[in-house]
Amino acid sequence: MLTPRTAAAAAGGVLLAAVLVPAAHADGPGGGICRGGSMYVSVCAEDGSSASGTVPAGTGGGKAGGGGAKGGSSGPTCTYTRLEPQPPRGENYYWRGHEREAGALYGVTCPDSEGSRIVFVPDAADVPAPDEPVIDPEVLARRAVASMRLDGPVVASPRAAGTYVIGMPMWMRAEPSPSTFGPVSASASAGAVTVTATAKVTSVRWDMGDGTTVTCAGPGTPYTPDRGKSMSPDCGHRYERVSDVGPDERYKGKATSTWTVEWEAPALGDSGTLTETRATPFTVRVVEVQVVNVAP
Repeated sequence: MLTPRTAAAAAGGVLLAAVLVPAAHADGPGGGICRGGSMYVSVCAEDGSSASGTVPAGTGGGKAGGGGAKGGSSGPTCTYTRLEPQPPRGENYYWRGHEREAGALYGVTCPDSEGSRIVFVPDAADVPAPDEPVIDPEVLARRAVASMRLDGPVVASPRAAGTYVIGMPMWMRAEPSPSTFGPVSASASAGAVTVTATAKVTSVRWDMGDGTTVTCAGPGTPYTPDRGKSMSPDCGHRYERVSDVGPDERYKGKATSTWTVEWEAPALGDSGTLTETRATPFTVRVVEVQVVNVAP
């Protein structure tokens, strides 16, 4: 099933929230459909700026008219492109109210308007009659995400004040909270369309500062003394070299969380997924244990 978003893509346009196409008038000088070649006929339209456009042939009859807008203006031209294949009737937002009428869906692009929209054109119409703005649900989804608080990981281990030993297991962990791991939900609306988005962290990528990276599916497991020298079951690392780099002799690492955002627009029957990333730097001091043998 073609959704409003994918149908607009087939029309060769980019949908933006609340984009309007200038209304085309069938009456008056320069109005109506003008006879043209076998592939295209012209739509002579006026919206106060003497705009004219084209629509593919095969949309039905219409009044013969002039070849352009009133007064022969060279104003911007709107293009009507028939969607091929046509979205199934009764399963697409843009057929609403026209399920039993003879006609087709067209994508409309005007050079003096940002973006495109989709309209229903009756077979016997003189000109298409746009009725309401097209809304891109992904635009609303991103607006909802922008209203959320999505923070980077709060690094609990390694501790900045700690000292770690080469060859010993390190248990990495980020402190979980709603703002650092989710889930977080928000909604955004335009007209009759509301998009609800829910974000949660699906992975944390640890750049350890020594040239290695570790990707963990969750926040990590807290270390407890009874674990001894065992490796973390879900988020661990071993440093093989001391951190004698830089003036403070510390590795400089970074923990980056990936937020997966799932959004849904019930009114349009559309849904999708977005990703966001947030990063937090950390430092870790790694030393080598010196063993001194004392003779008896």
